Amino acid sequence: NTANTVVPTDTDGSSVSDWSRVGANAKMRFSKTELKVGNALAPNLPILVSNDGRLLPQAFEGGILTSKDLDSVTFTAGQLNKSIGRASSNWTDLSVAGATQGSDQFRFAGADWKVTKDLTLQYYYANLEDFYKQHFLGLVHVYPISDNQSFKTDLRYFNSSADGKNSQAAAGYRFNNNGGYASHTGEVDNQTWSAMFTYSLGGHALMVGHQQVGDSGGMVYLGQGNVVDGRGRPEGNGGSSFYLFTDSMINGFNRAGENTTFGQYSYDFAKVGVPGLKAAIAYLSGDDIRDVNRNLGTHSEWERDMRVDYVIQSGVLKGFGTTVRHGTFRGDVATTADTDQTRILFNYTYNFL
Repeated sequence: NTANTVVPTDTDGSSVSDWSRVGANAKMRFSKTELKVGNALAPNLPILVSNDGRLLPQAFEGGILTSKDLDSVTFTAGQLNKSIGRASSNWTDLSVAGATQGSDQFRFAGADWKVTKDLTLQYYYANLEDFYKQHFLGLVHVYPISDNQSFKTDLRYFNSSADGKNSQAAAGYRFNNNGGYASHTGEVDNQTWSAMFTYSLGGHALMVGHQQVGDSGGMVYLGQGNVVDGRGRPEGNGGSSFYLFTDSMINGFNRAGENTTFGQYSYDFAKVGVPGLKAAIAYLSGDDIRDVNRNLGTHSEWERDMRVDYVIQSGVLKGFGTTVRHGTFRGDVATTADTDQTRILFNYTYNFL
């Protein structure tokens, strides 16, 4: 365990012998509008994705309102105040990578408009007070070729700018731009777009895509890994995700100037009589990464990921799942290291109803 990456660490840096946490949400519904309030929220939205890559999922405290009262449109809005990391038992304010201070106000709102049964348009706005403002535009279209064939287009665009103390480069509120270049050191200033295209035939799916991160700074998203307590000690609230395919097993491919081309092949074995079994292999290659010192040229990196998932479909152990993942990362960016990882995860979902 390295610095709260799997389980929390004690004051001397050693892993704790035991740890736990409890969370709950209250849910209220009127017509087709639902309000969730609590400290076990796990959003999966374009402007915020809860990370579940370790023993316990990342969770947030606050409230989220979702309304489907208007036909073909889903409205979502909310405010979050605190977060607890995937390998932590400490609640902290919300922040960004590299910042030691936090904010207790993350507000967001957006809509998913199903224009037709095959086409969905998205717009979301988010504001982490004293850190950043972010706009998101998305388009998802699925073209049905035949009963067992389809072609999917998925386009995403983020526009992020500094807010409050971050725009003033105040100490403790500076964004590290994911270890890459920034035109204004510590400030949020980024535009990122991504395009993915997936051809599906039966259980087969082949996806290719490309992503471009703007030259001014890195892609920004919620990340509390560097937040410290009142005595200046790290809270250990690490682990974060973002709404792009390049949020891979090891790396993020999200530094200033980075161009990433990627592809994935996956297969669902339900098509051959083995429901619950899935496998995938992906490859990502990024280049034109701007160096922290703009005079030192650009860098490149690549990653290969493989995974197999199986969930038992019936019997006493129905809902018990296993995931095996292996990733290989190589790059020449000074802030990264060549990495090989294998992870085995077990999950159990029990439906009380």
